Amino acid sequence: MNTNLPPIRQAFQVRYDYQLLFTQHLFAVENPLFKNVLSEYRPNEPIKCLFIVDQGVMDCHPLLETHIKQYCEQYKNQIQYTELVVVPGGEQSKKDQTSVDRCLTAINENAICRHSFVVAIGGGAVVDMVGYAATIAHRGVQLIRVPTTVLAQNDAAVGVKNSVNAFEKKNFLGTFSVPYAIINDLEFLKTLEQRDWVAGIAEAIKVALIKDKTFFEYIENNAQALANRDMEVMAYLIHRCAELHMEHISKGGDPFESGSSRPLDFGHWSAHKMEYMTDYQLRHGEAVALGMAIDMVYASLIGILEDDLDRVLNVIKKVGFQLEMPFESDQEIKEVLHGIEEFREHLGGKLTIPLIPKIGTKTDVHQIDYTLMEQAIRSFVRKPESSL
Repeated sequence: MNTNLPPIRQAFQVRYDYQLLFTQHLFAVENPLFKNVLSEYRPNEPIKCLFIVDQGVMDCHPLLETHIKQYCEQYKNQIQYTELVVVPGGEQSKKDQTSVDRCLTAINENAICRHSFVVAIGGGAVVDMVGYAATIAHRGVQLIRVPTTVLAQNDAAVGVKNSVNAFEKKNFLGTFSVPYAIINDLEFLKTLEQRDWVAGIAEAIKVALIKDKTFFEYIENNAQALANRDMEVMAYLIHRCAELHMEHISKGGDPFESGSSRPLDFGHWSAHKMEYMTDYQLRHGEAVALGMAIDMVYASLIGILEDDLDRVLNVIKKVGFQLEMPFESDQEIKEVLHGIEEFREHLGGKLTIPLIPKIGTKTDVHQIDYTLMEQAIRSFVRKPESSL
């Protein structure tokens, strides 16, 4: 019997389309946007929708459930309301399997199928977690993201990643999937704490430093307005930041991160480690701001940075970041440094860390001088006040 048969090989491409929409008062009955999004998917037929909402959003918007139910009733020919599930907000939703299991249980009990929709309403962590649950149920049910924080609207909810934490590592479990739509309702931003308002600006500064000097100059010129919660300025910042992220995903050649280069993770190797070390008391955006500052100082120390370091740090501070390490001891500093090796593992073995030579451009380095990186980290350790 001849078993020396030729191999069979095929190649195929899959086209993905997804959209980011902007509105205010998404679930006001006079606003047809949400209904229209569903109509585009399957016209003239009710579509099951399971709503999963961040507890923090519910606390700030106690009438949200009522408005959603009224909206679904108004457009019942297009929307079949099933249930609204409330999950913990923030990193708590990603810390263990509990919230994922609640989502999966609701998907199962409400018979949500691959042509039904899960609607995730919340901050970046909740959107991440719900997206993960939606992707592993039935190998993927339809997902609409309604991000409610600056960070989620300009970054976390815009990409194609979903994840939860495990084994004491951030985003250890995850999937790639493209949401059917992301809908940014700017009204949700009005109830954010100042700390969360500011935290989201970090990702805009990040993508501007990597890709767009003009956008960085916009942030620089409007830093005080952003700190003062100017909604018009913030709306533009979110739009441009999201646009740059989506362009990178669609045109960067590696939307599902099969390679080792992750330019949009500038400042993130230390950010993820610091978040974990503070038990996520440090906001992601706060950690990214500090992580970018550390890497900018490091780039200056090794001679890569050509632009004015103080200019960049001043912008980060002016929008409201403190830029102080939450750690002081030698042991803690060493643990932060260990985040480099954890980042290497996350990338698949080859270390690739983006650094900024000039505002609007980036370069990748594959080796780190630990002595100089420690010096960069220590430059942000709070100095003890001198006694008089």
